Amino acid sequence: MRSKLFVPGSRPELFAKALTGPADAISIDLEDAVEESRKAHARAATASFLGARTPAADGKVIIIRINGLTTPHFTADLEAVVGANVDLINLPMVAAADDVRAASAAIARLEGTRGLARPVRLLVSIETPRALRLAAEIGSADAAGCRPAASGSADLFEPIGIDRANATAVQQVQLAVKLAAAEAGVWAFDSAYANVADADGYRAEAEVARRLGFIGKSCIHPSQVALANAVFRPSERAIAHSLRVVAAARDATAKGIGAYMVDGRMVDAPFVRRAEDVVALAGRLGLLPEGSARA
Repeated sequence: MRSKLFVPGSRPELFAKALTGPADAISIDLEDAVEESRKAHARAATASFLGARTPAADGKVIIIRINGLTTPHFTADLEAVVGANVDLINLPMVAAADDVRAASAAIARLEGTRGLARPVRLLVSIETPRALRLAAEIGSADAAGCRPAASGSADLFEPIGIDRANATAVQQVQLAVKLAAAEAGVWAFDSAYANVADADGYRAEAEVARRLGFIGKSCIHPSQVALANAVFRPSERAIAHSLRVVAAARDATAKGIGAYMVDGRMVDAPFVRRAEDVVALAGRLGLLPEGSARA
């Protein structure tokens, strides 16, 4: 999931267009992008869209950003969107691990009532200083399965007077979120970049996120999707090296060797895991050379 395009829930005319676009995932937003008086309309439009969607036809990851646990819209949002056509529920403004457990339990109740065979996972946003401090606990809170972590830099910075354009501050948060996600054993996804006109700034921030191990970056405008897809697309050189690492690892395992050299570099288990991730992504994107063995 290299790119995740936000689409306002109050703009259902954009849903179909987003499905045919290049974003790996679309995130229908019932929270920040929808004015209070339009919440019910956005919820109903989103439920109608989900009910009519045929997943295999578009191949997109579908994410719904609901309103927070303490809002009057939380329960109605979940009742409207939890179903087989949703992959992730994005829970905003999480304060502590108990929030994740409460949301997960609410989703599980709906899954049981509706007989869903495939669970709907949570995408948890880290958007406050407290949530950042507790990010590893938050990321580990849902025992049901994958609990991805996403950073929300604007919500984190602007209310406390930190300039969102301060690259040093952004990178510190990115690193903190990634390390917390790693402790929790989940993947990390990077936040949106509000200055749509600044393609270079978006690309630079995405490059940092990629080097820190994030799997992708949010997009608030279609023009940002191509940037995210390009940054998080493994290069031919990286794919070739990763294939050699994976092959060498198999050979080393057969011989009982724990550390070895590939392309002049010492390789052991952590490097193999990274190479396997690159090969897996390249396989999903159809980038593997013909005849290559997948990880």
